[in-house]
Amino acid sequence: MKKLLSIVGATALVITLVGCSATAPVNATSNPVGSKVGEAETVQVLGFFFDGGDASIKTAAKNGGISEISTVDSKYELLFLNFVRRYTTIVTGE
Repeated sequence: MKKLLSIVGATALVITLVGCSATAPVNATSNPVGSKVGEAETVQVLGFFFDGGDASIKTAAKNGGISEISTVDSKYELLFLNFVRRYTTIVTGE
């Protein structure tokens, strides 16, 4: 019985510590898909506090040197016991 409880406890701990992420499309234009990729991100702690980052489409395009946007994706990650969340905007284009 103790061994079973240890296995269940270890499994629960691993599930709690493992983060997850999801990426979803936000927008697409009629521009051809370019070779450049730009990202911008911000981090949220405890659901209230942001790190001051800028996850806007404009910043992501600027970071990738993109003047004509083709696609915009949004990535959402849960980190460290789900107390920390990272939001990333991914832009492709030329």
